Amino acid sequence: MATSGTDPAAIQGPARVPLSRRHMLRMGAAAAGGAVLVGSAEAASAQAAPVGAKRVLRAPALAPGDRVRVVSPGSAPDPTNMACGIEILRSWGLEVELGRHVFTRYGYLAGTDAQRLADLNAALTDPGVRAVFAARGGYGTQRIVDQIDVSVLRRDPRVVVGFSDITSIHGKLWRETGLVTFYGPMVNWSDARTGPESAEALRRAVMTTAPVTISRDPAETAASVVVPGRASGPLLGGCLTLISTSLGAEDSPKFDGAILFFEDVDEAPYSIDSMLTELRRVGVLRRVAGVVIGQITNSVGEPGEWDAAAVLKDRLYDLGVPVLGGLRLGHGDGQLTVPLGSRATIDATAGTLTVEPGVRPRQA
Repeated sequence: MATSGTDPAAIQGPARVPLSRRHMLRMGAAAAGGAVLVGSAEAASAQAAPVGAKRVLRAPALAPGDRVRVVSPGSAPDPTNMACGIEILRSWGLEVELGRHVFTRYGYLAGTDAQRLADLNAALTDPGVRAVFAARGGYGTQRIVDQIDVSVLRRDPRVVVGFSDITSIHGKLWRETGLVTFYGPMVNWSDARTGPESAEALRRAVMTTAPVTISRDPAETAASVVVPGRASGPLLGGCLTLISTSLGAEDSPKFDGAILFFEDVDEAPYSIDSMLTELRRVGVLRRVAGVVIGQITNSVGEPGEWDAAAVLKDRLYDLGVPVLGGLRLGHGDGQLTVPLGSRATIDATAGTLTVEPGVRPRQA
């Protein structure tokens, strides 16, 4: 897998709560300091006000011969899976380099905070590196995200790719620089989960200037979650756990007028309820223009309780904005790639999300 979403920690949670990345993040933060509603066909008429003007930065599209760097900002990858991912990147003509501590292990992390941060900052500031690919997610980016060096990106933007725990890095770079980044598979590649279609979607996203269109997949857990309507705005978000645990921190973007995208793995329905309720209470969900739901993977509840789709309907259907579930974005099989920060249009009636290109044409 590109990332499992479950951290190899030996700490035991409460009896009913399975150990997950969310509980690891919550513990880290502490150490540092009923019917389902029916969607409305008129939802689009109550959209939030558009987000204020923000300079959007796009890196040049990648091309054969470009140097790209693979780093491990969170957990360490599997060497066999990494070899597969590196071969895919090389097949596109890219020159692949590895950060010094990609395979280092420090507890459940890929090296100490200082080591992981040094590798990430080196990749973000080296003028010869045209893209930064995360080796895997797991856990660890929130421990270093506040010290990321963004100074070079403002004048020399580059492609940044990753998902899951890398959500924190996406949010930080957008908030500080307006850089469009990519939520897609990482180099810790698994053909069983991310096959040729996933590889081609990633290649097209970072090596061409074609817009990205993703259609609802009826087989996905959240495919029945739909509030008809259309809305446009910058596509922002990522893993729901990371969105929730970043609120109030420097890696939490402003979602006003945005299309909020989220997905998650290994979270019980009541946990998804808790995180969405938090977003409601702090006002995030009152200010978005629309909601896109990716892959809700391995969300298992108690017998007789709501499943994940029922929770999503209960928490989202009364927002007065279009909602589209069932997109293959996240931890599930057949994961696709989408630019974060680019202007997106959600057409929940048609079941499509269309996003403007995440890269710009290369200069001659």
